[in-house]
Amino acid sequence: MSQTDPRADLGTHVVENQPTPRGGRDFWAEDAPLQAAIAARGGRGAELARAGAVYGAQDMLEAAEEARRDAPRLMLFARSGHRLDEVRFNPGYHKVLGAGVAQGYALAAWSGEAGGHVTHAAHVYMMAQLEPGVGCPLTMTYAAVPALSADPALEGAWRPKLLSDQYDASIRPAAEKAGVTLGMAMTEKQGGSDVRANTTRAVREGAHYRLVGHKWFCSAPMSDAFLTLAYTEGGLTCFLVPRWLEGERNGIRIQRLKDKLGNRANASAEIEYVDALAYRLGEEGAGVRTIIEMVHHTRLDTALAPAGLMRAAVSEAKWWVEGRSAFQRRLIDQPLMRSVLADLALDTEGALAVGMMMAEAFDRSDAENRAFARIGVALAKYLTNKRSIAVIAEAMEVLGGMGYVEETPMPMLYREAPLNGIWEGSGNVICLDVLRTLAREPLAGEVLAARLEGVRGRDARYDAALEAHRTRWTGLPAEGEARWFAESLGTLLTAAALLETAPEAVAEGFVTSRLTGARGSLPGAVAGLDEAAILDRI
Repeated sequence: MSQTDPRADLGTHVVENQPTPRGGRDFWAEDAPLQAAIAARGGRGAELARAGAVYGAQDMLEAAEEARRDAPRLMLFARSGHRLDEVRFNPGYHKVLGAGVAQGYALAAWSGEAGGHVTHAAHVYMMAQLEPGVGCPLTMTYAAVPALSADPALEGAWRPKLLSDQYDASIRPAAEKAGVTLGMAMTEKQGGSDVRANTTRAVREGAHYRLVGHKWFCSAPMSDAFLTLAYTEGGLTCFLVPRWLEGERNGIRIQRLKDKLGNRANASAEIEYVDALAYRLGEEGAGVRTIIEMVHHTRLDTALAPAGLMRAAVSEAKWWVEGRSAFQRRLIDQPLMRSVLADLALDTEGALAVGMMMAEAFDRSDAENRAFARIGVALAKYLTNKRSIAVIAEAMEVLGGMGYVEETPMPMLYREAPLNGIWEGSGNVICLDVLRTLAREPLAGEVLAARLEGVRGRDARYDAALEAHRTRWTGLPAEGEARWFAESLGTLLTAAALLETAPEAVAEGFVTSRLTGARGSLPGAVAGLDEAAILDRI
């Protein structure tokens, strides 16, 4: 033992049977499924290799931990009594957020290089393993870019700064910055997902508008601008609201920060617009149609982030069982533990595979892929987020009592698990959106059916499950069956993604355990898996 090693002999006992702390690592180099998915879907591996080394470094892990431990603080007033309406963050938050900006989290999809959304999706997946809280402003910055195309002038002014690799947290107008972030504020107390129930009003004032109203949820309230919805004489309209103006603060009043279950490093606020200056984005009355472009792209990220959370949890669980013994055997060598871990790994690989399938569809601009992305990302978001809660809870249990201790990442991952299933449309909203899309956009259903048919013949059990789905639902289901219908379609789509790209042990294991009914209802209640091949990929 060197002089710098921690003491193992404590007098009353010797510290043993404890896995060696993991420390810094490389999120790209250690993740074979991610590397394979990027190669299969056309992502940019060299760029991601650099990012993975940065995201997993020891100093970055420590910064993320500090950002969570030291929660954002609301500063409503200066010492002098002047209003500030600012949120102060731990330096660790800025370090991690700055790393995401510098590595190209938002830029990757829009740089003009091939595989942009696939590459971006990998950033989301890896950042979720480091600090999910900074993913919120990074994702909204990425997703705002297509929405800005509704106004060429605003797009010309904001897009270059949104896609900068420079992070600037200073309080000054966007025109004075090399890089900016952009948030979103849509929901209100009375409406939630029903944004047409909003009451915020916009009144024209020359070349801009003034907004008055409240927003019940504004995540990342220190962004340089927000996309928001307000009513004009022409109807519900989308606006860009700058955070800082020349020589003054815009009329955005922070009422309070939400005391959330998780996502601790990120601030989410309730805000008021008090004659806030805003620029119209798109035509009056076209607000939902304009901002839906942003929502559509954030949904891609809410489908990939839970895959990253699952990856982090299952990876931690495997590290634990490889370094700990019970009853004279290593935990990793015990059959029941291997069943549990392999089962969790299948959900993790399935989430990554279907998420990357969707990212590839986002990268292709033809009508068929746009329609496929519209329906597929909703199915992926719904299923992956529902699966992640059980996966992370079970992975936490693998660590026993230590899994419930904040010194491990498990409590953070567990608190994050429900989040992406709520943001950008909760489960019922997403399932009803699936039905609406299939009813209103026939091409979406046709392309989805063709993609499911595309792997027919590779596994007879998949073929039978596809036929069973079509026999059960010859058309669209009743609204009360929307969740069952979406779960069935999402599971088939995940199986198709794995059959397209995953090794035989993974694809066949998923089909065996998810499509044939030959399993129990809880994680680890499986049999017939090639556990060694599956576990080797964690």
